[in-house]
Amino acid sequence: MHLRNVEPGDAEAYVRMRCDEGMMAELGGPLPREKVEARLRKDLALVGADSAWIKVIVPDGDGDGDDDDAGPGGAAGLVTLWQDEEDGVPVSEIGWMVLPEFQGRGLAKAAVRQVLDAAAADGRWGEVHANPGVTNGPSNGICRALGFRLLGQRDLDFADRILRTNQWVVTPGRHEGARAGSGTE
Repeated sequence: MHLRNVEPGDAEAYVRMRCDEGMMAELGGPLPREKVEARLRKDLALVGADSAWIKVIVPDGDGDGDDDDAGPGGAAGLVTLWQDEEDGVPVSEIGWMVLPEFQGRGLAKAAVRQVLDAAAADGRWGEVHANPGVTNGPSNGICRALGFRLLGQRDLDFADRILRTNQWVVTPGRHEGARAGSGTE
């Protein structure tokens, strides 16, 4: 597995992830295609300005053809690190999505670990928060496995929807696996 910056050619992967009922079940349901296309344009601008890290998860081919289902550019999912503001204070957040055919392979956990390792080396992100839905077992499991600390539950506005989430926090460099050579599984 490796990560690369999001590109204009990732539009179809964005649509598959954000317009699909199953993929968006924990995030209030699918988004309209036009909102997703606008999101890609915004994400490309953020990456260009180096104000967010929006990384496409690309599985390494093992020669058995299993990764042939990856979208254009090999997209199996996304991991994103960005800064938001809460009560006038900047807060770094991380989120991830993996297409159904790539779930259960450890790609999301490896990608989150890799981004946290890079954030530790970069030094500008501070503590990183993750806010998976309270019923999202796999994402909450990734937080637990990577050494995030559970702060509690809260309501969070996502795409004009109020979601009930668990709020986790970790200091990059102090997470599970934050040692040399641990960026992949």
